[in-house]
Amino acid sequence: MDPDAVAKAFVEHYYTTFDSNRGGLVSLCQEGSMLTFEGQKIQGSQNIVAKLTSLPFQQCKHNITTVDCQPSGPAAGMLVFVSGNLQLAGEQHALKFSQVSFLPSLDLECFSHRFSCRSCYDRAIRVDR
Repeated sequence: MDPDAVAKAFVEHYYTTFDSNRGGLVSLCQEGSMLTFEGQKIQGSQNIVAKLTSLPFQQCKHNITTVDCQPSGPAAGMLVFVSGNLQLAGEQHALKFSQVSFLPSLDLECFSHRFSCRSCYDRAIRVDR
């Protein structure tokens, strides 16, 4: 199985589901799964979905810029790195984000065992002369 094709299919499914029905992401998790979201560690499928559905916005659209993957682990697992823009409904400017997911196998029915997400904020730097 082509790892790039699996990564692309996973990313498309994950972000389409996130944008339209975050509760549906429960099918990608197991009780041993862990999400690190902006530094907060959350374990278990129900806890992960509870966190994602409690985010302070109802509608969003992910625009993926990059998807990089590499084989990882003895069971043909895969590390997937995604970056892009997150457009929130009613907001003029998109947020930049990055996410790393570990898929324990290349099976298309696989679940994501680990997620790590960060927003990348543009910061103004003040220089006093």
